[in-house]
Amino acid sequence: MSDVPAHIGFILDGNRRWAKAYGLPAYEGHLAGYRALQEVVSTAFDEGVTYVSAYSFSTENWKRSQDEVSKLMKLAMKLFTADLKLFQDNNIRIKVLGSRAHIDEKLLTAIDEAEQKTAGNTRGTFALCFNYGGHDEIVSAVQDIVRLGIPAEKINENTIAEHLFAPEVPPCDIIVRTSGEKRLSNYMLWRSAYSELVFLDKNWPDMTKTDVIDILETYKQRQRRFGR
Repeated sequence: MSDVPAHIGFILDGNRRWAKAYGLPAYEGHLAGYRALQEVVSTAFDEGVTYVSAYSFSTENWKRSQDEVSKLMKLAMKLFTADLKLFQDNNIRIKVLGSRAHIDEKLLTAIDEAEQKTAGNTRGTFALCFNYGGHDEIVSAVQDIVRLGIPAEKINENTIAEHLFAPEVPPCDIIVRTSGEKRLSNYMLWRSAYSELVFLDKNWPDMTKTDVIDILETYKQRQRRFGR
């Protein structure tokens, strides 16, 4: 087994707490978190990781204030349009995992175009979990299977895995959550069955290249047993 995880999942927690600590509005925390995400993703790919996923907006986040949600949607649009050149220049493929419900048509078009334009990139895959929930993903997979008329006796773990959002994205080897919280919060429930877990006390905007190197070193020290 490789010392380098194929897939690291990040739960981006603590943006609002970071902003509050500095006396800034919540959006400034999200913007700082977005900048940190760029450094973290780039470093992970530099170190040989092939899939990096990020929990950026959950299905539960719609409950936040309309102003905050609106600004988060604008930040997402920036990623898929103005900042798309960063992914192209760095040979990174974008895949978006999540429901398309409630998302503006212009943003959906931008997502589709970003995925199409980066489809041939080979350095690594950035899997953005946007309007995503682990329960919702599994329900969606089951609904697809029912629509296809697959008999119950033919359904197994592989069947469900093949109908997840972006099924080519492999299970998470390691999941990292910032801000000191120690839970998955409905993230990658199917792909986290044997994930190594790392919980960091720092808020997401404070993440740096050094943190990524430390996470990879921690992963090397883990003994993965897969139930054995």
